[in-house]
Amino acid sequence: SLHADAKTRIARAVAARVPNDCSLILNIGTTTEAIARQLMRHTGLRVITNNLNVATILSGNTACEVIVAGGSVRSRDRAVVGEATIDFIRQFKVDIALIGVSSIEADGSLRDFDLREVKVAQTIIAQAREVWLAADASKFNRPAMIELGTLAQIDRLFTDAAPPAPFPELLERAGVRCEIAGA
Repeated sequence: SLHADAKTRIARAVAARVPNDCSLILNIGTTTEAIARQLMRHTGLRVITNNLNVATILSGNTACEVIVAGGSVRSRDRAVVGEATIDFIRQFKVDIALIGVSSIEADGSLRDFDLREVKVAQTIIAQAREVWLAADASKFNRPAMIELGTLAQIDRLFTDAAPPAPFPELLERAGVRCEIAGA
């Protein structure tokens, strides 16, 4: 995929911070799929996802319980979206949401292109005690139409290079811990 090695580095950094025996929600996107591949040695995870690729990957980890949200499957990326998906996710409260977004803009907004996807992501954020955002450097200042949330809703950001100005200041003001994944 696009920026594949950056995503792998980010995924390793995220997985290193995920404790065993916790509950997670992973949303859609290639970055969260990369994270799923790095969680294969974890034990006692309870994972809710609206990403059929994540579910397929993590179902290979027998020490992990995988719960798939119902709804409409989008064939291009095997994402599950829609009202049924939102209603399903609302039943759970998890330790950590691991999310990807299409864009982080200079006003501190998190953005995406698909309204149905955004609605699910907003629900995921609301149902998590902590929200970790995984986003490679290409996502900074990339324009996208729909606001999903703001940096103030994020607890940790995992990326692959030092964010450009004005992001370091925005992250600090929003209280986001930023981790830059090594090689």
